[in-house]
Amino acid sequence: MWVTADESREFIVALYRRAWAHADATIDALPLDTVGKVPWWPGGRDEVTLNHAVVRVIADTHRHAGHADIVRELLDGAVGMNKGNDSMPSDDPAWWEDHRGRLERAAREADRDA
Repeated sequence: MWVTADESREFIVALYRRAWAHADATIDALPLDTVGKVPWWPGGRDEVTLNHAVVRVIADTHRHAGHADIVRELLDGAVGMNKGNDSMPSDDPAWWEDHRGRLERAAREADRDA
């Protein structure tokens, strides 16, 4: 999304909400293998499935949210979502061994169920 300095926050939020509503309606109405065109992409590479478009928007949102998180961390040095709980993995080798064990058990159970 590109905005100019003279566009208000209210205008941008309203535009985003309209785009969001349009995306929801499109996803509800069409199968994921529906092909569309992105007019600003180069000819011959401008066709995209709805599935590809959805995954691309998710990836772009994830990347930009990560950028915002980095800026916030640079401002106050804090990480994670909650004060006192940084949601970061432990540097304790015993924690990692336990974590690996839980993943291994889950993988074996999933393999057994397949």
